[in-house]
Amino acid sequence: MRTLLVIIFLHLFNYLQAQQSDFIILKKKNVVLKNIFAGQNIAFTSKQGLYREGYISAIKNDSITIQVFLVRRMLTTFGSYVLDTAGSVKYLHHYNDIAVMGKPKKNFNLSGSGNALVGGGILLVVASGITYVADRKRFSGSLMGAGAGLALAGYFIGKSANKPLVIGKQNVTLQYMNMQKK
Repeated sequence: MRTLLVIIFLHLFNYLQAQQSDFIILKKKNVVLKNIFAGQNIAFTSKQGLYREGYISAIKNDSITIQVFLVRRMLTTFGSYVLDTAGSVKYLHHYNDIAVMGKPKKNFNLSGSGNALVGGGILLVVASGITYVADRKRFSGSLMGAGAGLALAGYFIGKSANKPLVIGKQNVTLQYMNMQKK
């Protein structure tokens, strides 16, 4: 039994690594947001406008190898559908080719809603100001305050929206870390 355990452990040590290979650091204003290693999933848009989402199979020599799986729906004999992996494709990208990190949002647009609230709030404040100048009897201070409150709430909602990180803007940078022995 003891010999079997020793053989198993020795066999496992062939596959284990003490340290990851090369990696990439995503920084914003010199604060590390994320370390990107091989074995993780990544989503980005390249400088040529190509959107890639897949599994990082390797990071070597300033390049990222991304494996994208081709998944399709297959009809079963029972009339239902199952997901089938038809194959995979590997793409090689230089890390400087990444323009935007993150997934483009396809659901509710928080940033657009915040901007709409700001516009509506400003419109209410301006309309209340015109009403104050034209006819002070019909002026409502609470409506003007509500408009200002809506504009302020819209500003904070728009700022809190989860936007993709654009490399090169707002001090967002990618830094390649070479961990290979020289």
